[in-house]
Amino acid sequence: GGKETARMLKALNEEMEKSPATGAAAPAAKPSTTEPVEIAAPDPATLGCSRDNPAPAIFLGRRLLNGAGSEKETWHIDFDLSGCGLDYVVGDSFGVFASNDLGHADQIIALLGASHTTEVRGKTLREVLRYDVSLAPAPDSLFELISYLTGGAHRAKARALAQGEDPDGDAASLDVMAALQKFPHVRPHPEAFIEALEPLQPRLYSISSSHNATPGKLSLTVDVVRYVVGKRKRHGLASSFLADRIQPGDELKVYVQKAHGFALPEDPSVPIIMVGPGTGIAPFRAFLHDRKATAAPGRNWLFFGHQRSVSDFFYADELNAMKAEGFLTRLSLAWSRDANEKFYVQDRMREVGRDLWTWLADGAHVYICGDAKRMAKDVERALVDIVAQYGARTTDEAALFVGDLKKKGRFQLDVY
Repeated sequence: GGKETARMLKALNEEMEKSPATGAAAPAAKPSTTEPVEIAAPDPATLGCSRDNPAPAIFLGRRLLNGAGSEKETWHIDFDLSGCGLDYVVGDSFGVFASNDLGHADQIIALLGASHTTEVRGKTLREVLRYDVSLAPAPDSLFELISYLTGGAHRAKARALAQGEDPDGDAASLDVMAALQKFPHVRPHPEAFIEALEPLQPRLYSISSSHNATPGKLSLTVDVVRYVVGKRKRHGLASSFLADRIQPGDELKVYVQKAHGFALPEDPSVPIIMVGPGTGIAPFRAFLHDRKATAAPGRNWLFFGHQRSVSDFFYADELNAMKAEGFLTRLSLAWSRDANEKFYVQDRMREVGRDLWTWLADGAHVYICGDAKRMAKDVERALVDIVAQYGARTTDEAALFVGDLKKKGRFQLDVY
């Protein structure tokens, strides 16, 4: 449990402090000449099939999808998979192992009063902080360690944070660096400090390309997370890695997570209705490219929405071209900031409810991708209302009808 871990961390810290080779006097680890994210004896047959056995991919490049005046920052990202033999189907997700920012790692080393060449786990402290551990948010075990290294009110505060309490009302904003800054007189030994941190986790993204359309290449559609806490700029680990730090030609570790219950209909003639505002468009761009590459005869209807049509219409040229040639049967758009009243994809769905019901009656499959908290629920509610209104059912009967679509695999969600 947590207490046992804390006791071990305390003992480790004490042992390290007693050791003659501590702090700046610790022997420097040899600079690593290999990629720090090492993989032990990978099985070629399963390479890239799980987070435990990632494959090497090459970063090709990125292009900004937003226009001038947008409040968002969204990138189209391309990877080369041809060298690793990784395969995927539309609907799958792509796991990316990002590294922490070098400057961020060095700031933490400075707060510890350590040297970046200090050896931890057979690597330099800088390498471990960049590639092995999460620097956000601060785990309970770090506060537990801090509590053993301080006293009085500081100890009480650290213990409270370790137990999930919020003594100063700032717990939600405490990442690893902020935790060290909150207790500036505490300098854990680097090895005990690293043991108190969580391992760095990969980040999953919906794939926005089709292997059938662009063999050996994979694309993502990524919103970059950036915000300010106090005077400090913060950013999402993987999104800023893909937007800022990785450069064309760089290798990174990746894997494909197979989709469960989110796939194109087995029968290519079945019509599909796709609802994907914002980056929720990712798998539907993949669906459309796949159906086009395989000459699937089924009709395609896409609902896309964002803030402003002039700056946030992702893949506008592609989608308009598909519509002009008749492949994209219908394209329904909703912009929340273009008019005085906010207008969302579910509002557009209600406007064309009669036609949606006709498609459903024709056996169409419905897909939603994007925000699970509000959008997906609002879209499902709109769907129930449309079924009730145009399918001559009570609200309860309509809800059962939509539930039945889910059971039959005709209503699928990829929400997060």
